[in-house]
Amino acid sequence: MATGQSVDALDARIIDLFTTDPQVGILGASRRLGVARGTVQARLDRLQERGVIKSFAPQIDPRALGYPVTAFCTLEIRQRQGHAPVVAHLAAIPEVLEIHSITGVGDLIVRVVARDNADLGRVIDEMIDDVHVLRANTSMCLVSHLDHRTGPLVHSAASS
Repeated sequence: MATGQSVDALDARIIDLFTTDPQVGILGASRRLGVARGTVQARLDRLQERGVIKSFAPQIDPRALGYPVTAFCTLEIRQRQGHAPVVAHLAAIPEVLEIHSITGVGDLIVRVVARDNADLGRVIDEMIDDVHVLRANTSMCLVSHLDHRTGPLVHSAASS
């Protein structure tokens, strides 16, 4: 879990490098950044321990797997049992990529993918097939203008 501590300019450069070239390795990073190998390793270890870097796992593009349709579903749920039963139900659906508790209209927002519009209907039907889900409102993504990013945030944190 992140502690709220900021990163410095070298941390930001290390994060940038591993984001753009995840296979660079510690030695390659130290050469490209002009710092000692031990410094890169220690910084990466600290960033992981603090939860700033969550994973070195590959980023997967659902479109390349045959899921070009993205939608955001706002769910209203029965809250007597809390969010856990619905989250467990949704987490069992492979096309559900993210689940967030929200304020305002609805209780959860869920990002899903599907093979086509008909398949999206199937995914939504599967999502609402739970006694705790009262209502779903779905918005389809037409064009993604900005994919998930953190680079500018890292640099902003490093300069503050």
